[in-house]
Amino acid sequence: MNTLVLQAVVAQTEPLRYTPAGIPLLRVVLHHVSDQTEANMKRKVECEVNAVILGDLALKGLKLGEQITARGFLAKRSLKSTQLVMHINHIEY
Repeated sequence: MNTLVLQAVVAQTEPLRYTPAGIPLLRVVLHHVSDQTEANMKRKVECEVNAVILGDLALKGLKLGEQITARGFLAKRSLKSTQLVMHINHIEY
């Protein structure tokens, strides 16, 4: 199973664009900060995650600084890349 749920702040957005097939695409960077438990020890976790939103959800847009819960999956950026990108298919504001 490949499912990712992330509470984060919208740190960056690129202008809305369209794929060659005409599908709306929005690229964003999400900033996440939380306290996690690992090996019975508390750990502060902070990271930035590159993400894409495709289709009608991309048309709704996101505002910088907006707190969201994003649900989706991880995939390679492209066929030849090893870099992972979150594909968001549900957003809670």
